[in-house]
Amino acid sequence: MNLLVSHMLDAAAVGELLWDCYVAPSTQVWLDQVAGGPGRGRALLSWLCGVHDCGKATPAHQRLWPEGARAVQEAGLRWREVTTANVRWRHDRAGGSVLRSVLNEEGWLPEHVDWVWPLVAGHHGLFPAEGQLAEPLKARGQLRGRSAEWQRAQRGLLQWFSRALGFAGVADVEPVVVPSRAAQLHLSGLVVMADWIASDEKYFEGVDDLDKVSMDGARERAKRAWVDIGLRGGWGRLSAPSECLFQTRFGQDPRASQLAVLEAAWAMEAPGLLVVEAAMGEGKTKAALAAAEVLAARFGADGVFVGMPTQATSDPMFTQVRSWAKNIDGELAGQVALLHGKRMFNKEWAALLKADSGLVDRFAGVDEYGMSCEDDEFGLAPVSRTPADEVPERQAPAQWFLASKRGLLCPFVVGTIDQLLFAATRTKHVMLRMAGLAGKVVILDEVHAADVYMSQFLREGLRWLGQARVPVVLLSATLPARQRRELIDAYLLGAATKEEADFPAPPEPAVYPRVTAAWMDTDSVEPRFVTRKARSWRSDTPVRVEVLPEPVPHVGADADQRESARSAGERAVAELLEQRLAEGGCALVIRNTVARAQSTFEELRERFGEDVRLLHARLTVKDRAERTEDCLKLLGPPAKSGEEPDRPLRLIVVATQLAEQSFDVDADLLVTDLAPIDLLLQRIGRLHRHPGTSRPAPLQAPSVVVTGFDDCGRQPPRFLYASEKIYSRYLLLRTAAELVGTETWSIPGQVPELVDRVYSGALLVPSSWAEAAEDARVEWKREQTTRAASAAPFLLTRSGEHEAPTLAGLHADGASGGGSESLMEAVVRDGERGTEVILVVADGDRYRTLAGRALGPNGEVPEPVVDDVLGCTVRLPPKLSTAAVDNCRVLPGWQAHPWLRHSLALELDTHHRTQLGNVVIHYDAELGLVEENE
Repeated sequence: MNLLVSHMLDAAAVGELLWDCYVAPSTQVWLDQVAGGPGRGRALLSWLCGVHDCGKATPAHQRLWPEGARAVQEAGLRWREVTTANVRWRHDRAGGSVLRSVLNEEGWLPEHVDWVWPLVAGHHGLFPAEGQLAEPLKARGQLRGRSAEWQRAQRGLLQWFSRALGFAGVADVEPVVVPSRAAQLHLSGLVVMADWIASDEKYFEGVDDLDKVSMDGARERAKRAWVDIGLRGGWGRLSAPSECLFQTRFGQDPRASQLAVLEAAWAMEAPGLLVVEAAMGEGKTKAALAAAEVLAARFGADGVFVGMPTQATSDPMFTQVRSWAKNIDGELAGQVALLHGKRMFNKEWAALLKADSGLVDRFAGVDEYGMSCEDDEFGLAPVSRTPADEVPERQAPAQWFLASKRGLLCPFVVGTIDQLLFAATRTKHVMLRMAGLAGKVVILDEVHAADVYMSQFLREGLRWLGQARVPVVLLSATLPARQRRELIDAYLLGAATKEEADFPAPPEPAVYPRVTAAWMDTDSVEPRFVTRKARSWRSDTPVRVEVLPEPVPHVGADADQRESARSAGERAVAELLEQRLAEGGCALVIRNTVARAQSTFEELRERFGEDVRLLHARLTVKDRAERTEDCLKLLGPPAKSGEEPDRPLRLIVVATQLAEQSFDVDADLLVTDLAPIDLLLQRIGRLHRHPGTSRPAPLQAPSVVVTGFDDCGRQPPRFLYASEKIYSRYLLLRTAAELVGTETWSIPGQVPELVDRVYSGALLVPSSWAEAAEDARVEWKREQTTRAASAAPFLLTRSGEHEAPTLAGLHADGASGGGSESLMEAVVRDGERGTEVILVVADGDRYRTLAGRALGPNGEVPEPVVDDVLGCTVRLPPKLSTAAVDNCRVLPGWQAHPWLRHSLALELDTHHRTQLGNVVIHYDAELGLVEENE
């Protein structure tokens, strides 16, 4: 048995450690202001962490354990069991009700009662509305306790607890300032964090004697748990960076555009939004990390979150951020977490975890009864505990941080932008995600990649970050002006706590690269802007733009006609490459679909043999990682600055959109399917990327060949069906119009102009296209409106509630979305993204991996084969998801394995084939996953 007062003091003691060792200096500043002066913020945080379970001082909770219930009733606190037996009242809601009553009796001002009780009522992840607090009518007051003795016990508990923390009583705790709603959500996350830590029975053993309950004892237990689990914050209070920041962090002098970013960061008078627009390869990420140091030093942030567009782009960024953190303080590299669903396949991350194995126990969360509950979405294996005085220096963040919903609580995090988008969803325990972002500097790369659906969550997240006064740095090479304005307005609306406002437009320097800083003045009344501009580190380069028309089957074409058109298009690309690479060279061919990339690869392989590589998203994670590494080795930057890359004589990489973002390869020639102008320019960013690279004479000038649509003559072009499905006919038409009559683009200087013309509506299509373009615009607008509206049910804040003063009712309609990472991806990325499966070969009475390594009869995986099995993970296309769920299962031998117990096995025959629904698929060593009858 553990006395309730003992657990409350334990949680309060953890709250003190959160203040001393974890929360950011900026958090301490506003908490002191809320509490009424320097030093009072620590005590208030501790009190809030401990008071969370006051709802257990009710018959509703005390009756749950028969032996304890008898002891309570014998002490004179009674209830009618026959009335309460069939009625439920959760202790979190009971706590909100009890606390609300006691605080009112103690004379707290209504505005402070109103924001504090939701922290208690919502500490199990969902914030009810005030009307949802009351006990059920059927209970007739028995669950709350109708007698005067119960009311006296509840008041006495809160008075005793408050005095144990050093307050004169409950009345003495009352704050003096109502914090913002975002700050309340941050506080709520800290309360949940304290509760989960203090509920770990390994460190907080039960105390069943009131004479043994003390704050000193709670502090000893909390300190032991804190050290043994290995929790810590970031860099604490960071000193202002010196003028040689770039040299000490990155070993190089800053470019003009990077200096402009730092100047804008220094010019900001309050935490705000920094929008950095610069060409691919300009060094935006390094500028953002340096700016993060400036912003952290000025505004008290204690860490960084770097959000990337994809899992693949997160992995190299993880390495870069660890190097940067190490140059600040050698210990900080071990506090950087990689946060995405495939991080177990990152060799660097896996090695760090292996080095730390055996240091700590795993602990997930607690259920409504205070019992441990396992909710681990990343499959962390349980490990043995090492005594606190023997814990060596950690190579990775404490494993406590790495379980479900807690990754953002790490001091430094690199992950997909989805992690920020999750924090903008009305989901259970969203407060933990906000607590992980608040107090950090947030950096988001490639923000232009967010489509209209994802943008709803991005803007909602920026609203909350703006209100929380979190400095944010947005990076983009091709950001449309309208999207820039929407992102800035979202942050400012949050900072001003406004549902709507007519803010002045920020200045738009015509020069590129450019930096825009925006923040609210100290009174949160007017926005302030600062802009900086700079010359690119490299001069504008004329890129030759060519169109390679491709026959596109008309609607209703039969299979033979479609195959003939496909073959003709593949031959045209192959013949062009034969001509252009006659003297050697390295080409990148980007296709808009996996099937199209596979078909092109087969055609080119027949002509160029081993000089062709294929990279797409339907490879197993092992194959994809190895091929990506191979491409970067062959076409990436030199290992040492100033060295000439060691490139192959001839190489062709055929890829899908994977090559579009943060794929640091240098191609002599680019052949690409048509895509919207911003994405087309991203692809061009792979052309002649690394200075000093030797190239064959015919390829000395950068050239892009655009295909995937028929001749741009007098009639509007026809586009491939799949391309229209992905990108919309409207944007493809306008981009195609930009290509008509174009011979060269000046890159990077012309990038903003090209993007704005296509997206702003200023670009005029040829008159013969006008009707088709208008029809496409109407359809695109309708689709955009529909997709934006479909995100509304999942957003953290409903329309019209952005000016709400408290968290009450945040989850009044229940949580939306799912809890696991895969379900959450579907929520923030517009629907099902396809089912992930692990490919295994059913070979008679046993199973094998794709590589032929043997598994047990029920799929049991020997330890040396685990990586091989996990490496066979592949994502099926969405259209096969239903059939996959019907045909796949967790193998019996996987059910006890921490990394495989939730994994579906797709059983292939010995020829690596199977049928899903009416589709026959097979996994080919060269092509990857192939739909044979697509």
